[in-house]
Amino acid sequence: MAHSFESLVIRHTHRLPSPKGSTGQGAVAARQFDAALTSVGFKLSAELLERLSGLSEAAVVHTAQRTLRTVSEMAGDHVRHNAYFIDFPANVPDTEEFWMRCVAKALGDEKPRENVPTRRGVLDLLSLPTYGRYQHTYEDMLAAQDELIASAGDRVTVLHLGRDLDDELVDLYLALAGSTTPLGEDDLRDLKALAERCAQSPQPEAIPVRENRAVINEARLGAGTDLLLDTVTDVLRLACGLSGGDVTLQEPTRFRALPRPLRRGLLAGLDAVVAANPAKLADVHAHREPFKRLGERLHPHEYPRWPHAADVFAVARGEKEARSLDSRIEKLLDALDVPGALKLLKAAPGKLFRAVDHLLRIAADQEQRDAVVAAAVQVAPDVSGRVLLSVREHLQNRARESDGPRVFVNRRGRAWVTSSLRPPVPAADRDRLIAALDAEIRGRLPAPGRLLLDPDVLDVALPLSGRATAAGLGVLPRGSTSAVDGEQLRFFVYWKETEDRTDYDLSALLLHADYSTDSWLSYTSLKAVGGEHSGDITEAPDGASEFISLSLDRVRGTFIVPQVAIYAGEGFEEVEESFFGFMLRDGEQKGRPFEPRTVRMKSELRGVGRVALPLVFRRGEDGRWRAKWLHLYLRGLPEANRVEENQVSVSTVVRAVVEREQLTVRYLIGLMSGDTTPVDLWDGERIPDEPVTYIGLERPEGLHPDSRVVTLGNLRDLIPG
Repeated sequence: MAHSFESLVIRHTHRLPSPKGSTGQGAVAARQFDAALTSVGFKLSAELLERLSGLSEAAVVHTAQRTLRTVSEMAGDHVRHNAYFIDFPANVPDTEEFWMRCVAKALGDEKPRENVPTRRGVLDLLSLPTYGRYQHTYEDMLAAQDELIASAGDRVTVLHLGRDLDDELVDLYLALAGSTTPLGEDDLRDLKALAERCAQSPQPEAIPVRENRAVINEARLGAGTDLLLDTVTDVLRLACGLSGGDVTLQEPTRFRALPRPLRRGLLAGLDAVVAANPAKLADVHAHREPFKRLGERLHPHEYPRWPHAADVFAVARGEKEARSLDSRIEKLLDALDVPGALKLLKAAPGKLFRAVDHLLRIAADQEQRDAVVAAAVQVAPDVSGRVLLSVREHLQNRARESDGPRVFVNRRGRAWVTSSLRPPVPAADRDRLIAALDAEIRGRLPAPGRLLLDPDVLDVALPLSGRATAAGLGVLPRGSTSAVDGEQLRFFVYWKETEDRTDYDLSALLLHADYSTDSWLSYTSLKAVGGEHSGDITEAPDGASEFISLSLDRVRGTFIVPQVAIYAGEGFEEVEESFFGFMLRDGEQKGRPFEPRTVRMKSELRGVGRVALPLVFRRGEDGRWRAKWLHLYLRGLPEANRVEENQVSVSTVVRAVVEREQLTVRYLIGLMSGDTTPVDLWDGERIPDEPVTYIGLERPEGLHPDSRVVTLGNLRDLIPG
């Protein structure tokens, strides 16, 4: 367990908890450890190398073994990445030539010939013994490949020296628990483990995100400490967690039979919430069905001492009336009663902000629109920073044509696009609101002192939700843009099926500037202008990989859209493991199909839908390529998804996301720095001697110990509360 918690710290912070062991002469082993890390794109900081050098050789080796396992998994190098074509990307055949080769081999062998079925005269490729299955071992593939030539452009991720493991875990727990934005599924799972470990440790001053509170309440219930409850929905989330379900309430939970102590704890919590504020009963309506099913497990009639808890389930069953604020507001909005709706909404500032666009559109005249703006300005101090920023971004995009495409993304990454039929928001009212929001957000940002910025972070989208990204290495939030510096771009996907035969297909759609299709690379088109596909693998009992390699100077189109489609078998959340990533290489680097130190991004594939769209690459007017991060999933078909069939829907989604303006770190820096704060752009070398607020993709070495550091791992800390 200690090793898993150490891995958790490394993954989140890129710090190695202070290594333990007897003192000794570990300098040689430490340098060997550093060299081994280089092969997977990592290195030890000078401080960490010095610390390890003072330990015994055995202690260094023990630390190295654990750490190498963790960082290899971070880069995707913990599995064997074989390729169907043994010397990929060299000597990839034309598609028809390859298929005919498979057919000829099958028909030339008497035994396989009997097992090659046809349907109405059409040959089934999957039945061919040489199609879709590796024809050589991993070791054979390695022997056929040239060694990778080291390049100054290879990724180097520095591991820094951390504090003791317990201190690192408490710090990480406080950071995740106190996050002002919702966490992704992987971070929420890590928070659950940390909450159990840190139940008796210092707790955050506030836990603004409800899902985080549910996970922490589960740990507090196990430790016998007081629960943090102020709504009936808090109790429902806790019950879902205790049953191994979804605390976000997006997916239905099958409630388990709970032991009496847990049932009493949940009922007592419900009773206390409603007794303190009977109006909280109205919150039941939003989740009536789950509350009804929970009541069947808790048996509230057995506990007459908690009558308010019984009222919760009576409302859920429709036996007791509790009129909700939402229903009253909806009725007023349907009647176009803007003054009446504003009167109610002032008591619910977050709801007012979420309805502000609607209110401005249905307002009868300028007087009513002025009232909407005034009400929003009045309640803005009581609205969370995340909601303020979300509305600010929404209003910024409302300046576009009202009939443009709108992309909708749910919490699970499922995306769909529709044309906007909304009338525009009057420009003057929109601009007044934007100015008011900027002023409110500026007032909540801390004085940063001296700012040191990595220029590469400026176009990273603000992480308003952890669900707008994916777990992995070098992953940016949805809507971020980042430079692509390299001559060879290579995508990879790896998957390992759990039980059923599972066939994932990696493809790349190449689009013109108007988003129309130029060409594609897939198992049906192994070669296109500038690129090669590594070959189709159709089952993965021991894991399988597919690759696409592109020479960026030879690509004709403006957009490159990699995608992973499920042709058959288990979904992204059903397989044992699945991940996607991309590598960048210089033209002469050669090397294996998968080289961990050239990996720029590796992200887990975990979403609903049968087609994954991790990101899109766009060539600018200056000829340089940049990536825009998507983290989207399309519904697709139950089986046989192919790039040829979904090119229209994919290009529509890509257009909607590419043309949407995101609030980025650049925006917050502009508010934070104003006219008086000194801002330095980090050149990759010189580090100030004094404390700074550093904001960048990775932490540089040599920062003053009193500096505040914000990197990808804690970028959420920039979002004000």
